[in-house]
Amino acid sequence: MSKFPFISSAHAITVLRVVTALIFVAHAAVRIVTSTIGQFGSFLEDKGFSFGVLIVWLITIYEIAGGLLLAFGIFTRWLALGFIILIAVGIVIIHAANGWFVGEHGTGGMEYSVLLIAALIVIASSDKN
Repeated sequence: MSKFPFISSAHAITVLRVVTALIFVAHAAVRIVTSTIGQFGSFLEDKGFSFGVLIVWLITIYEIAGGLLLAFGIFTRWLALGFIILIAVGIVIIHAANGWFVGEHGTGGMEYSVLLIAALIVIASSDKN
């Protein structure tokens, strides 16, 4: 029994899993709606990656499909691992150069990414499958 009123630990993990998953889905959906896939692809190509737009489409598809599966608790550990790898690469090629803070005290840093990795570790470790 959780010490937090009205919610068990199992329900709390479910909330964390669903909210984290929906963050990935929303992140990808905004990329599609705002037509920034090409821009992100060019950024990756400037960083030395070949086929930047293809990579961004694959990331976007993974975030949407993987996010939906994660929200429903399907392949939780594997999806969490994939998201952790994706985020870690993002930290290395994008966020680390911008420092720690995302907003207020910085721009585009890695604090948010580190928090997502921690959430994914909790989600993966709580999965019973």
